[in-house]
Amino acid sequence: MLSIGAFAQIGQVTHRMLRHWDAAGLLVPAHIDEVTGYRSYDPSQLERLHRIVALRSLGFGLTEVSEYLDAGVDAARLADLLRIRRAEVEREHRIAAERLADVERRLHVIEEENTMSTIEIIEKPLPAVRLAAATGRPENGDMAGLVSGLFERAQRAIGDAEGAFDVPIAVYDFGEGGMHVTAGFEWSGPAPDGLEIVELPSVAEAVCGIHLGAMAGIGASWQAVHVEIAARGMTPAGPNREFYVRAAPDEDQSAWVTELQQPVARP
Repeated sequence: MLSIGAFAQIGQVTHRMLRHWDAAGLLVPAHIDEVTGYRSYDPSQLERLHRIVALRSLGFGLTEVSEYLDAGVDAARLADLLRIRRAEVEREHRIAAERLADVERRLHVIEEENTMSTIEIIEKPLPAVRLAAATGRPENGDMAGLVSGLFERAQRAIGDAEGAFDVPIAVYDFGEGGMHVTAGFEWSGPAPDGLEIVELPSVAEAVCGIHLGAMAGIGASWQAVHVEIAARGMTPAGPNREFYVRAAPDEDQSAWVTELQQPVARP
């Protein structure tokens, strides 16, 4: 029999790891002293130990290792597990490569151009949202007036329903007929009089940034978002959205917080 210390040394694992695998039922000692609680292992268990270490080094979780060992050594089963793991590693590699490229790009801008982005940009999915909304097109280029007017229409139609104004969103869709704007609030009921229900689909990937302050400066923030999209090798894919996280009409706009959301596609 081998003491836990000798067994751990041969397998190049820690005592703590062996105790963890014992608790998980993955590698149970051949003997546990009833008085002292000392664990002892049979030398034949080294084969199982090495197999566990090898599978763990490939990135398999304890559940996968346990299922594989309990089913017995089978080449077909191992091949299936390795194919799954290969796909996971390839995805991890892609994400790591994208992160490295992002770090290099930011570092280049700081070192070579002595500047940095005015806002932080992240990538994330967007949930589907159901809006009670008003729609319209800007006249004489007055986008701010159009958006505020659409929200006012929506607020009047909705009334004083509790929590009705928690999620205000505007959607900007530029098509053949020019810019079309939808502005409203997340809504679960039937369409209030004068409004329509607009279903915004979920988006698998979007580039987003936070604009702080007045709407007068939001153009520069949107420009920063689109510069970053191009730098990451993506393209805009569909209408962009503005989620007004804090934008009470009676507040000074310097306190406003707006999330800019641009769905994107990869080549």
